[in-house]
Amino acid sequence: MSTSFDNGDSLFNFVVRKGNGVKGMVDLGLSEVPHQYVQPLQERIDISNVLPDCQRPIDLAGLDGPHHDEVAATIVEAAENLGFFQVVNHGVPLQLLESLKEVAHQFFGQLPEKKAVYLKGVSPSPLVKYSTSFVPEKEKALEWKDYVSMIYTNDEDALKHWPQEFKEVALEYLKTSTKMVKKILETLMEHLGVTLDDSRINALIGLKMVNANFYPTCPNPELTVGVGRHSDMGTLTVLLQDGIGGLYVKVEGNGGPEKQGEWMEIPPINGALVINVGDTLQILSNGRYKSAEHRVRTTSTQSRVSIPIFTIPKPTEKIGPLPQLVERDGVARYREIIFEDYMNNFFGKAHEGKKSLEFAQIAP
Repeated sequence: MSTSFDNGDSLFNFVVRKGNGVKGMVDLGLSEVPHQYVQPLQERIDISNVLPDCQRPIDLAGLDGPHHDEVAATIVEAAENLGFFQVVNHGVPLQLLESLKEVAHQFFGQLPEKKAVYLKGVSPSPLVKYSTSFVPEKEKALEWKDYVSMIYTNDEDALKHWPQEFKEVALEYLKTSTKMVKKILETLMEHLGVTLDDSRINALIGLKMVNANFYPTCPNPELTVGVGRHSDMGTLTVLLQDGIGGLYVKVEGNGGPEKQGEWMEIPPINGALVINVGDTLQILSNGRYKSAEHRVRTTSTQSRVSIPIFTIPKPTEKIGPLPQLVERDGVARYREIIFEDYMNNFFGKAHEGKKSLEFAQIAP
């Protein structure tokens, strides 16, 4: 390491408080990972011991044709078992996806001071936050990731406040993806025998965030993680991967007893988007649909970007198992909560698998 930090405080100050991020540290010249980023053995990702993804991408165009039932059944099976699936013919222009990856690299390739204007506490808008890791103040080992988060309220605010590089492409990405999310959510609810009106669906995905994640090259990827084990807190997440890969999901559903607890790679597929179930949908479905525990590895060869959209309930929305399902199942597996309380709990702790669900879980 050509530049060293005297202690943990100096590294934390440089990377987190001053907004240089992991990329700023890497740009100084690293020959080895600082100890603050070295993960405990049990959290490291062994890429030699993962399952291949046997799922084929789902063609969403089939939902509008004679194969609707077949396509819907495939979506339901993935949501009940793995909680992750990939979709094509999703309605988001492919050129837009390429543009998103390009602007992400442009944004994170800027000088640190250009990005640091969006740091928490100094950002000109509460809708935009630039940061690193997840909750660095509470993590025993930091995550090898920088990110910018953009909250959507309306088009006017997005165009006014989101970073110049992102505002137009990210807004189009959000709007076209939201149509797809509604279609998938309606399909999943249809299978449960539940019809939700537009106002309820809009409330369940009423808060939307577009994030751009940047994973700089890492000299010792086997010691680090880009993102630690976690499930997403929202309803459904849409994810654009680049071509490098590094996303892994834990097998929990009916993958066969020999696969339970193992990790499966979700490989990048050109033109596809990744969809994953969040905690909210697991709670609403009374455990029928599974929020997926997942994590991200780092790489020594190329910097990687990914752009997720988190569709999340409005903070004031009450979230609990749907009454029709509780009646049918004979038991409520989760208590009703105000989503803002769930969200505060989620962001108040470091990543630790699906532990966030315990906040709403009713002990058997």
